[in-house]
Amino acid sequence: MLDANLVNQLKAYLEKIAQPIEIVASLDDGEKSLELRQLLNQIVEQSDKISYREETDNTERKPSFRINRVGSDISVAFAGIPLGHEFASLVLALLQVGGHAVKFDESTIKQIQSLEGDMLFEVYYSLSCQNCPDVVQALNAMAVINPRIRPVAIDGAINQDEVAKREVMSVPAVYLNGEVFHHGRASVEELLAKLDAGDSEAQADAINQREVFDVLVVGGGPAGAAAAVYAARKGIRTGVVAERFGGQVLDTMSIENYISVVETDGPKFAAALEEHVKAYDVDVMNLQRAEALIPGKEIQLKLSNGGVLKAKSVVLATGARWRELGVEGEQKYRNRGVAYCPHCDGPLYKGKDVAVVGGGNSGVEAAIDLAGLVNQVTLLEFGDQLRADEVLQRKLHSLPNVTVITQAQTTQVLGDGSKVTALQYTDRSSGESHDIALDGVFVQIGLVPNTEWLKGSIDLSKYGEIEVNDRAQTSVPGVFAAGDATTVPFKQIIIAAGQGATAALSAFDHLIRSSVEEEEEVTA
Repeated sequence: MLDANLVNQLKAYLEKIAQPIEIVASLDDGEKSLELRQLLNQIVEQSDKISYREETDNTERKPSFRINRVGSDISVAFAGIPLGHEFASLVLALLQVGGHAVKFDESTIKQIQSLEGDMLFEVYYSLSCQNCPDVVQALNAMAVINPRIRPVAIDGAINQDEVAKREVMSVPAVYLNGEVFHHGRASVEELLAKLDAGDSEAQADAINQREVFDVLVVGGGPAGAAAAVYAARKGIRTGVVAERFGGQVLDTMSIENYISVVETDGPKFAAALEEHVKAYDVDVMNLQRAEALIPGKEIQLKLSNGGVLKAKSVVLATGARWRELGVEGEQKYRNRGVAYCPHCDGPLYKGKDVAVVGGGNSGVEAAIDLAGLVNQVTLLEFGDQLRADEVLQRKLHSLPNVTVITQAQTTQVLGDGSKVTALQYTDRSSGESHDIALDGVFVQIGLVPNTEWLKGSIDLSKYGEIEVNDRAQTSVPGVFAAGDATTVPFKQIIIAAGQGATAALSAFDHLIRSSVEEEEEVTA
């Protein structure tokens, strides 16, 4: 199951186990159970602090297993074979249940410990989903801190009957005590915010107590992180406000073009960004949504919780999000057949019929990936030809289960009230309307900047992008912008990071010039 190199790495990790743990497996005679038994036996062989037994007379999912701390109520469970992206979740679970410290700050640990009631979390994942491990690992760590939390991570590909019964059509999908709790990636802070909303007034008061920042960065993606690091290195008071640190990078499957980093994935890259920022004296305020920018000598940033931050200069790095179709049925069937991440949700459509809307690189890549999983892929492109790179188009056209329809304007997502059943489009050359019977629609039509909240306070292009010059200056003095939210062409991680550095250096230059002007006014 595991190659020799991986076994050696695993053995080194498992030496950190401080307390004895027990793996309890629930298996049958199926092929997947045999594979899981092989994997678990390899694990047990690597540490004398791990014991193993099998239970056959129970109603648990098969194959599945629990990891228990001996002599305690601490336990986490997996229903499936956690390899792929979830292998790291398995290793962490073994270590943390085995007494290795959970790396949360003290306030987070106290918040988890204070949660009351018995909580059974069921997390549906796919092995190709890069966002799923964050949720699985967060809940497993929470269970180690508070034993009343019981998580089970469920492989949707292995437990297809259960997925179909619950109509799980996107991952990660989280159920709490049998009820839908959350869809999509989430950090421990985000999960806690949903479990324990706390006092919003107190949160706003805490925001309001902060002193004026020299540079306040809005956004925690590559542009925001770079701006924060460059500003902090100047020794000035720096803050970061982010709705979710990492931004759109968290939803990126693979990164292979960031110079000096040969290959990584989005969540790892985002974690490295956050670690780099926190290595400096930066006040990071995560899970905070900006609501309004109020220009002035002291620029004010109003947050959705009512808090207001003040700064001498601001760097806007709010990034972009997936563009939506904007047609009837899209929102109604979101996560119920309408999806935006083929890598995450593709395995849930195995053997089914799906459509991909969008003929650029992302759309064609999605169709190619899905073709290896589903029964039939129909790719719809609004224009009269695909816009993807030629090499991708050649690969796409070589696939027998892919149909390409150009000049197709998507007009409606149809469903039966609970899930998608068809996609309606208009042939732009003939004006005729057509329905395609299918089970899923993957939307891949580009990005839209997160700038709606800035309308009226700063100059935006007709596409909603923040207008900037070559020094990252905006139309408002003291306000700079960087990354995918701006008019700078080529939305790439490395370009966003470079822009973030430019914006921070320009902000610093602005602070120096402003202070000189103030001194001249005083002495005049």
